[in-house]
Order: sequence, then structure tokens, then C-alpha cells
Amino acid sequence: MDRFTYSTRGVCARAIDIAIEDGIISEVRYHGGCSGNTQGVAALVKGLPVTEAIERLSGIRCGFKSTSCPDQLAKALSEYLENN
Repeated sequence: MDRFTYSTRGVCARAIDIAIEDGIISEVRYHGGCSGNTQGVAALVKGLPVTEAIERLSGIRCGFKSTSCPDQLAKALSEYLENN
């Protein structure tokens, strides 16, 4: 199992802890951010293949920001794929 922490940029959440096993997301935990929303995103991606989560979450914006907590998760997962 791979575990890592991604430092977010441009959102309220400060970081995301992620666990991946055999290409499947097994755990996501946000540090900060809107609690209900980040818990919801974490629950929805649990059990998804990394590539599917990236496809679903990439490009989601939060208000006038160019990114969001879900988009930051997609960026973290993309970075993971590039490095593994």
C-alpha cells in the first residue's frame, strides 16, 4: 500500500492524506476545508481506480477559484501516477 500527503494550493484545505493499493484508492483524508464536502468527496472516491477519480474530479472549480478540493485531489493522484 502506498501512502502519501499532498500539500494543496489555492484551496481552504491545507493537505490531503491518500492511501492507494493496487491502483485503487483505499483512503482519503483532508486537513481543513469544508468538513462535509471533503468527507463526502473522500467517501465517494474510496474504492475507485485512481484513473477514474482523476477523470471525474479534474477541473472542478470552487466559486471564482481556478481549483477546488476535488480538483486538488485529482492533481495529487495525477502526481502519484507520474511518480509510480
